[in-house]
Amino acid sequence: MNAANGALRVLVVEDETHLARGLKLNLELEGFEVALAATGREAAALMLGPRFDAILLDVQLPDVTGFELCRRLRAAKDHTPVIMLTVRAAAEDRVTGLEVGADDYVTKPFVMAELLARLRALLRRQGWERAEAPVPSDVVRFGAATVDFTRHVAALAGEPVELTKLELDLVRYFTANPGRVLSRAELLEKVWMLANYSQTRTVDNFIVRLRRHFEPDPDRPRYFVSVRGAGYKFVPDALPPT
Repeated sequence: MNAANGALRVLVVEDETHLARGLKLNLELEGFEVALAATGREAAALMLGPRFDAILLDVQLPDVTGFELCRRLRAAKDHTPVIMLTVRAAAEDRVTGLEVGADDYVTKPFVMAELLARLRALLRRQGWERAEAPVPSDVVRFGAATVDFTRHVAALAGEPVELTKLELDLVRYFTANPGRVLSRAELLEKVWMLANYSQTRTVDNFIVRLRRHFEPDPDRPRYFVSVRGAGYKFVPDALPPT
């Protein structure tokens, strides 16, 4: 929460003027402070100022793709929650958005109520993280991996691993529940803060990302294991894999 009046600040990066203005109006009616950018250049300039609480990022911008802008954002160690806005419905395009560091995506045309629900879910998770009581150790280790939740850094065999905020939250929840089968619905509710949400493929995409980050062989996972028909579980070194 960065605005002087206490309102949460949202950056909308969208080159369709009527859509951008409509988003701004609806978000302001919900109490947000909104800044608009029509290009990647404009967005980058705004990001140099006070931090935003969330970013709504269109994929098809006139000067750079939203994918590339998100990639640059994460490379700069900026973990502001990002929701991609895209007219592309193909699964590979949605996966690309998640792989470059986006936290969620919404396909155009979208229902404003759903977009607001997803935005508030991301912001609730941020607030929950800030209010969470300290734990005795905020560093976990499994295999060759080390994850420091306080410093938001991770490494595999000593080499840095770049994690988005959502990936970090997901690792935290898994490692806090070792050996327990976690359904996709539970993960969506507890990590994404989305109750009764049917798009469980979102969870699957993020599990693929965690395996790429931490598994010696992502095709034969040792730590982030699928449980057919039930969900996933984290298997630490002290537990035998199944």
